[in-house]
Amino acid sequence: MRIIRDWQFVEDQDRGASAAIGNFDGVHRGHQYVIDIARTEAERLGAPLGVMTFEPHPRQYFAPKAPPFRLMNAEARAHRLDWLGVDKLYELSFNDTLSTLSPDEFAGRVIVDGLGLRHVVVGEDFHFGKGRAGNPETLQALGEELGFGVTVAPLMHDTGEEISSTAIRQALTEGRPRDAARMLGHWHRIDGKVIRGDQRGRDLGFPTANMSISGLHPPKFGVYVVKVDVLTGPHAGAYGGAASMGVRPMFGENLPNLESFLFDFKGDLYGEHLSVALIDYLRPEAKFESLDALITQMNADCEQARGVLAAL
Repeated sequence: MRIIRDWQFVEDQDRGASAAIGNFDGVHRGHQYVIDIARTEAERLGAPLGVMTFEPHPRQYFAPKAPPFRLMNAEARAHRLDWLGVDKLYELSFNDTLSTLSPDEFAGRVIVDGLGLRHVVVGEDFHFGKGRAGNPETLQALGEELGFGVTVAPLMHDTGEEISSTAIRQALTEGRPRDAARMLGHWHRIDGKVIRGDQRGRDLGFPTANMSISGLHPPKFGVYVVKVDVLTGPHAGAYGGAASMGVRPMFGENLPNLESFLFDFKGDLYGEHLSVALIDYLRPEAKFESLDALITQMNADCEQARGVLAAL
């Protein structure tokens, strides 16, 4: 998959795609449905399959001090779209220039002149252009005028409820990763680089891979069953594990992070990139009376996590 970030200077090989347009936070089942329609059109036209999205998320751009809300960082989203078979990821820089384009200017300058898209697919709740002035009907009219096809996809529902990033965030907030996974169509994952921590886990006999969750919507703090994909380095592969999400109350005030203990693993992961899937929520964070009590609970957590993974 090729990633294109500048819509004003695009190579000929990256033009002419059939592309789904949206923020695709989480790449949930509704997003996948929109992408599949774009895939069908790409096959019909003999064109590459593209996805147009924006970085930073427009909501971050307009409200940078708002609480973190994203389900995925750009790296995780790109990994998921690559896995879905997307050929061209138009990860456009959302900046002053892009944010001030009118719907007509966005269609003419970005879709047609910049990227040369032959067909675009959007959800029925799609808005675009300055002040969110454009909607799917606007886009269809512009497509007829400027010569590109437009398909509007209906919203997808699950057990009578709309599948949305908002509903997925709520499930994660409440410690329901399996419900989130049902709406996502895949396990909720946190991707990123392993950073150096305080090495307390190593001292306790549970060396962990520490990852920041800065900028992401925080799932419910506590202990999770996880599946960990090591994406880079000599230890690349898939591992089961148990992870702690939160502020580690046993050791004072700390920034929230994710600490994953990989089962049956020996090696150094500092600086490598991991993708950690949340499978089940085991228990809340807690402050124990002693380190021995903490170690006893961690052993019990790992035994329970192994059982959950064995049953998958």
